[in-house]
Amino acid sequence: MSIRTPAPARRLAVAAVAALVLGLGATACGSDGGTSAGSGASASAGATGTGASAGVPKAHGTITVFAAASLKETFTDLGKKFEAANPGTKVTFNFGGSSSLATSINSGAPADVFAAASPATMKTVSDAGGASGQPAVFVRNTLAIAVPKGNPKHLAGLKDLAGSGVKVALCAKEVPCGAAALTALKAAGVELTPVTLEQDVKGALTKVELGEVDASLVYKTDVRADAAKIDGVDFPEAAKAVNDYPIAALAKAPNKDGAAAFVAYVQSPEAQQVLTAAGFQAP
Repeated sequence: MSIRTPAPARRLAVAAVAALVLGLGATACGSDGGTSAGSGASASAGATGTGASAGVPKAHGTITVFAAASLKETFTDLGKKFEAANPGTKVTFNFGGSSSLATSINSGAPADVFAAASPATMKTVSDAGGASGQPAVFVRNTLAIAVPKGNPKHLAGLKDLAGSGVKVALCAKEVPCGAAALTALKAAGVELTPVTLEQDVKGALTKVELGEVDASLVYKTDVRADAAKIDGVDFPEAAKAVNDYPIAALAKAPNKDGAAAFVAYVQSPEAQQVLTAAGFQAP
């Protein structure tokens, strides 16, 4: 025998179901709103081109970056990619020896970001209160011997650089590439007198390009970037002289939001792919 529910009871049941459906719909809308907010946060982070958290400010305006000479090719590329991801921004660079760049920053040169080729040069800025927050190591680099195409002197290692009649260019000891070269030469037990001391790694490399020297100690990344003009010779002592590259937004940055966004971008997976493809090592 079937039991019929009284009409009033049926109406109450229908109303309850309707209320439940409306409640679920409101919950679903709330859930969608949460996802949308999350997407908005991601979009905000993505707007800086960094892939970093939503806490990274949106980039705008001109961002002035002081960077080690060995970063010229990769940072020029990253600057273009950053601008494409952040319409309305312009990244300008001042490339040079890290020590001279640090001196300029400490003397009040207007800059937003400093990317150095060694922690020691970054420390001179940090100790003077010039860095905003803790600098972060974003890549590492090692040395190689740059020689003219075909390696006419048949140089195979550091000991060959001390041979009779071999002209060598080094970076000055105050420059990170120069300090690394001295460390590597000491590890190999080699003493030599360079014919020139350059203020940045590009200067040492140019001496080889022009045929003014038979070899120079430069970074592997510079050898790779200049492969059309010079050859490179690896040597085992390079493992004793690996340089960490730190980057930091500057305390007196004219464009603080842009500085924070660019620093975050350099540490992003996209930028790291560009850097490692150029021969830099992951930190």
